[in-house]
Amino acid sequence: MQVSRYRILVINPAVTSTKVGVYENNLPVMERTITHDKEIIAEFKTINEQDHFRKQMILAALDKEEINLSKMDAVCGRGGLLRPIEGGTYTVNKAMLEDLRKGYNGQHVSNLGGIIAYEIASGLNIPAYIVDPVVVDELEPIARISGLPLIERKSIFHALNQKAAARKAASELGKSYEELNVIVVHMGGGVTVGVHKGGKVIDVNNGLDGEGPFSPARAGTVPIGDFVRLCFSGDYFREEVMRQLVGQSGLVGYLGTNNAITVEKMIDKGDKHAELIYEAMAYQIAKEIGSAATVLSGKVDCIVLTGGLAYGRRFVDSISKKVSWIADVTVHPGENELQALAEGALRVLDGRETAKEYLGKQLNAVNVHR
Repeated sequence: MQVSRYRILVINPAVTSTKVGVYENNLPVMERTITHDKEIIAEFKTINEQDHFRKQMILAALDKEEINLSKMDAVCGRGGLLRPIEGGTYTVNKAMLEDLRKGYNGQHVSNLGGIIAYEIASGLNIPAYIVDPVVVDELEPIARISGLPLIERKSIFHALNQKAAARKAASELGKSYEELNVIVVHMGGGVTVGVHKGGKVIDVNNGLDGEGPFSPARAGTVPIGDFVRLCFSGDYFREEVMRQLVGQSGLVGYLGTNNAITVEKMIDKGDKHAELIYEAMAYQIAKEIGSAATVLSGKVDCIVLTGGLAYGRRFVDSISKKVSWIADVTVHPGENELQALAEGALRVLDGRETAKEYLGKQLNAVNVHR
């Protein structure tokens, strides 16, 4: 039996770079990081204005590699800040383009992923997709309750890498993602701990605002009374407080660096304060994993540690010692977002999944009544 071979172009924009890959099924044919001059990027008044510039850079890079675009079967871009949606692979349609261009949930460079994918795919008469954007929301109703009626808990997390890592773990166990109860911990600049049950992330901390464990650059959940008093002390503007929560806290706040390798070198040289802070970050992540296990009533098939911090053996060992009694710990270091995008598109192209439709304004009405 002959296996179909699909060629997929994947696009992942970052602030001053654009990652581009060409995959044949799930195997990379080409992967490149196109670096953009910061001064050129600064000339654009809005993120949307970068569209044509980045697209031309992508096309030039593909031409230099002698990639024949006519051989492509689909183009897949990084999903942006859309309305909350369930996980999966979505066809880029007019409703999605409208929300990406106006920045429905905020202006972010990831919004360009779907836009550029659509523009290239349209010229080739092939489909354009996005996969598992950060706004994936599959929370159960009970997980939305914050305790303060004015505030509802939100699902904003590393959905693309979390779900890709969970699928890898399921494959290693000889089961499908939908069959397992998995706790996935993405550990990078931010840390998110997701409870995956039956193919849905039914509970997760809000990684955008830094809820949950502290991380290399985020404060995590802080003592709320003291935080309120800090906000109204008169010493800080709103923007300064937000920078304290996201960007100037965690390892940065305590040790002046967000680089885990640097911290480990400090520890190796006998820095006891660095050792305490590093261990505290592992401690808080382990506590969050323990909390996540209660959501599954302790019925956990495996715990997956992923993201950049998962390369640190010392850090992983510290977490594993505290949580291995719950379930076996599997480590998948780093995050290959290009591969995850390609695999999401492939699941649709080979018929394992059906592409979902983004409803835009209608989606809000659906969510209100669900």
